[in-house]
Amino acid sequence: MTTTEIKITTNRIPVLIGKGGKTKRDIEKKTATKLTIDSDDGLVGIEGGEDAIAVLRTTEMVRAINRGGFSPERAATIFEDEDMMLDILDLSSVCNTPKQMERLRGGRIIGKEGRAREQIEDMSGAILSVQGKTVAIIGMIDQVRNARTAVEMLVEGLPHATVFSFLDRKKKEAKFDMLDYYY
Repeated sequence: MTTTEIKITTNRIPVLIGKGGKTKRDIEKKTATKLTIDSDDGLVGIEGGEDAIAVLRTTEMVRAINRGGFSPERAATIFEDEDMMLDILDLSSVCNTPKQMERLRGGRIIGKEGRAREQIEDMSGAILSVQGKTVAIIGMIDQVRNARTAVEMLVEGLPHATVFSFLDRKKKEAKFDMLDYYY
């Protein structure tokens, strides 16, 4: 039997459980695992029989909901392909004050009315969630790498136009590589 435990913040427990336990049941059904959630201390037990991969993937989904701040529906995209992955960037090392953190998150990464985040998602193919001191990214390996690089460029202070130009170049390279592979 394969089991693991992960600790989550208590304010994300209701998100993981869902209304009437629906989210928890959906995760268990989709992954063939069993979740045991201790609401008092935030411990989530994940049990998966002999399928260690299911336990690992479920753990990643729980991390995406907890630390990444993804909704359960967006976090479930991690199950769309076996090569999907979760990457979490911690921004606390580059910000000394809450004001700096808000400027970085809201102004640089999310952008006005969420446009910067949407542009990164559209151009990289990955999905992003900005919560607290973290930026979480779900996607295929190349998608996550490109989105992470774009976020790091924004953190360094590069102009949005430069970042989007980088993502455009990477998108064209991926399309060319795909055409080259098939033809």
